[in-house]
Amino acid sequence: MEAEDEQSNAMMDEIYSNGGEESARSRPIISGEQLDIEAYASLYQGRTKITRLLFIADHCDNVSMRLEALRMAYDEIKKGENTQLLREVVQKIDGRLGPNYAMDAAWCESVDRRAEQRKEKLENELNAYRTNLIKESIRMGYNDFGDFYYAHGALGDAFKSYVRTRDYCTTSKHIIHMCMSAILVSIEMGQFTHVTSYVSKAEQTPEALEPATVAKLRCAAGLAHLEAKKYKLAARKFLEVGPELVNSYNEVIAPQDVATYGGLCALASFDRAELKSKVIDNVSFRNFLELVPEVRELINDFYSSHYASCLDYLGNLKANLLLDIHLHDHVETLYDQIRNKALIQYTHPFVSVDLNMMANAFKTTVAGIQKELEALITDNQIQARIDSHNKILYARHADQRNATFQRVLQTGNEFDRDVRAMLLRTNLLKHDYNQRNSRKL
Repeated sequence: MEAEDEQSNAMMDEIYSNGGEESARSRPIISGEQLDIEAYASLYQGRTKITRLLFIADHCDNVSMRLEALRMAYDEIKKGENTQLLREVVQKIDGRLGPNYAMDAAWCESVDRRAEQRKEKLENELNAYRTNLIKESIRMGYNDFGDFYYAHGALGDAFKSYVRTRDYCTTSKHIIHMCMSAILVSIEMGQFTHVTSYVSKAEQTPEALEPATVAKLRCAAGLAHLEAKKYKLAARKFLEVGPELVNSYNEVIAPQDVATYGGLCALASFDRAELKSKVIDNVSFRNFLELVPEVRELINDFYSSHYASCLDYLGNLKANLLLDIHLHDHVETLYDQIRNKALIQYTHPFVSVDLNMMANAFKTTVAGIQKELEALITDNQIQARIDSHNKILYARHADQRNATFQRVLQTGNEFDRDVRAMLLRTNLLKHDYNQRNSRKL
C-alpha cells in the first residue's frame, strides 16, 4: 500500500505541475512541417514504395505533394515491369507533369512482349520438371512463376504460385521461404487473415528461423493485429521486434514504422505498469524509438502526466499519420483511446478535480472537457459525478469502513456455518448415523 501511495503522490505532483503553468523542463520543439515525401519514400523499396506514394497522392490535400508523389511513383514503376500500374499512374497525373510523364506506349509494349516470352519459357521449364518429377526443380519453377506474377502486379496468381511450392518443399528453410513469400503478397493484397495463417505456419519450424526472419514475422503479425483493431496484441508484436530487423524488411515496413505503430498501440491499450516495463524500459524497442523522437517524447510525456505536451505531439503527428497506408484507418480510434486514457489517469488520484484546471491541462474548453468526462462516466470508465454549477468533478470512492464491516460480517457468517456443519457431522458419527456404501455381492 505504501508503494502505491508513493506512486500516486508522485503522479499527483506531475499532474499539478502540468495543470497551469508550462513545465520548466525543456522538450524538443515540435515541428508541424509537412511530410518530406522523398525522405519518406527512401525508407522503402519495391511495390510497397509505389503503393505508399499512390496512397499519399490519393489522400493528401496539398496539390504539390500529390504531384510529387505521382512523379516519384512514375519513376519507380519505370524501374520495374508493371505496365498496368503505369497506366493507372499516368491517368492520375493527367498531363500535369509535362510530356516526360505521359503514357509511354513503347515501353509498355516492350515490357509486355518480354513478359510473354518469359512466361512461355517458364511454362516450358515447369512442364519439363513435372515430367521428370524432380521435386526441387518443380518448387523452383513455381517460385519463379510467383516472382514473375508479383513483378507484373498479378498478386492473386503470384499467391497461388507461391502456395503451390508447399507440396514440393523438402526442408524447413523451403517452408519458411514459401511462408515469407505468401505473407508478402498477402500484405500487398490486404488479405491479413492469410498473413496470420502463414506467420503461424512459419513459427511451427523454429529450428530454421533466423533472428532477422523472426523480426519480420513479428512485424507481419503486428500489421495483421493492427488491421483487425486488436491494438494490444499489435503493440506486443511490434515491441518484440528485435534489432536484427534493421532495413531488411523495407519491402513491407521500415524501422520507423515499428516505433510509430508499436508506440501508439501501446499508449492506447497498455496500463501505466505495462507502459513502463514493456515500452519505456524496453532496451530493444528504445532503439526504434530513437528513430522517431516525437513518438518517444509523447510516450514519456504521457507516462509523466504532461498531457498538454503529449497532445501537442499527437496533434502535430496526425496529418502525416493519416497518410500512412496501414495506420490511416486507425488514427482516430487510437487518438480517442489515448485521450480517454489520459483523462482517466488524470482524475484517478484525486477526490475532486477543478474542471477549469483540467481543461487548461488538456488545452480545451470547460464545456468540452465536461462533455468528454460525461461520456466516460456514462461508460463506467470513471467512477465520479460532476457538479455542473461549480465545475468540479467529485470521485465516487468506495466506503472502505463500510466495506470492511461487510467483509467481517460475511467471514463471521461463513465461520458459523462451517462450525455448525462440523458439529452436525461429529454427532452423526458419534451416534453411528453415518451411511456406508452398500456393495453388491
